[in-house]
Amino acid sequence: MKAMQLYSQAQELTANNLANLNTPGFKADKLFFRMLTEEVDGKTMTRTEPMLQISLEQGELESTGNDFDFAIDGPGFFMVEEEGQMYLTRNGRFNLDSDGFMRNENGAYVIGESGKIHLPGLFHTMSQEHGGTGLEVAKDGTIRLNDEVYDRMRIVGVDDPSKLQRRGNSLFSVDQQALGPQDSLSSVMQGYFEKGNVQALSEMTDMMRNMQMFEAQQRAMHSTDEMLSQASQTLGRF
Repeated sequence: MKAMQLYSQAQELTANNLANLNTPGFKADKLFFRMLTEEVDGKTMTRTEPMLQISLEQGELESTGNDFDFAIDGPGFFMVEEEGQMYLTRNGRFNLDSDGFMRNENGAYVIGESGKIHLPGLFHTMSQEHGGTGLEVAKDGTIRLNDEVYDRMRIVGVDDPSKLQRRGNSLFSVDQQALGPQDSLSSVMQGYFEKGNVQALSEMTDMMRNMQMFEAQQRAMHSTDEMLSQASQTLGRF
């Protein structure tokens, strides 16, 4: 029964990965199992413990030509604020609200070195010649509007990725002590977004394997139940 529960959990994670195949910046979950040996009442017992790990493998960067689409080439994360809480994300499909604040697709504020990134004069400075916004973001995250520096995106690294806690499909929370300084190993790519790193073929293979292992454990439990039933009937004759 324990094995069936573990394989059922693995199947749920695989299904969630496939459901987010096209979610920008999505990082797949991987479930591993480790064997633990412990002493119980003087006896050595072995049990299986599941371990969840977030795959931080780089996703493919796709060009969009949109000035408010951003991708990170490297291990860093964008920082956003939602309802007073700070989160990390790899989804850089941002927009500008009516007050000039840069936000993500769910309305969270994008954070720069000066706090919430605010570009109040953007709509009044649009380039008439090129039909663009005049917004330029350098690879180090520096934001320029018609050659004037406004802010710098806060791109942070995580000292221990195992401490990342998933909050929705594209947000992560982490203890502030695990955050590193501005990540110099990452580059901000304007006009691109990062695809999710889900490998569809691998996930489908995992799904079939999980199902086969679940069914095998189910058959084993059924056989054990039959043997116990027969043993009970035999003992009943005496």
